[in-house]
Amino acid sequence: MEWERVDLRVMTPELEATWEESKRSEQLCFRINTTMPETEEYNALVKELFKGNIGEGSKVRQGVHINMGDHVKIGNHVSIMYNFVCMSRGGLTIEDNVSIAANTQILTNNHDEKEHRVLLCKPVVIRKNAWIGAGATILPGVTIGENAIVGAAAVVTKDVPANAVVVGNPARVLKTVDVE
Repeated sequence: MEWERVDLRVMTPELEATWEESKRSEQLCFRINTTMPETEEYNALVKELFKGNIGEGSKVRQGVHINMGDHVKIGNHVSIMYNFVCMSRGGLTIEDNVSIAANTQILTNNHDEKEHRVLLCKPVVIRKNAWIGAGATILPGVTIGENAIVGAAAVVTKDVPANAVVVGNPARVLKTVDVE
């Protein structure tokens, strides 16, 4: 997949929409982070952040910082723990039964190394039943395979195969798990 380039130096209708969504998401994250958890108000704000693209039984804990909520799709029975940071301009899909531990960062965009005011965006996909360990960082364009485990503090720079356990910086396959 090719990188999507977003030139922040040239105001276009698309860039204007990006800024508006970023503002909407930032304000909703603030409200979520200052609202009593596990209340109807809290749950409604989370649903609004993702424009309804959050599945049944999914939970997002406080300390959420997502710059573009409309670029995130969350499946059923997903658990996202505290202090989740997501730069989601490139798009994020989280499939069913995924667990994301505290202090995880998912980055779907980066800056061009020569033109720092140009964003380079690629989607991140986390497949069913994956488990992302505390403090992990997942970089643009990565797919985490079904049933994969990303170890705590791992920095994932390339795709993770299904059933693999990855650790380290950069993350590397440590072993595979038997899933029945």
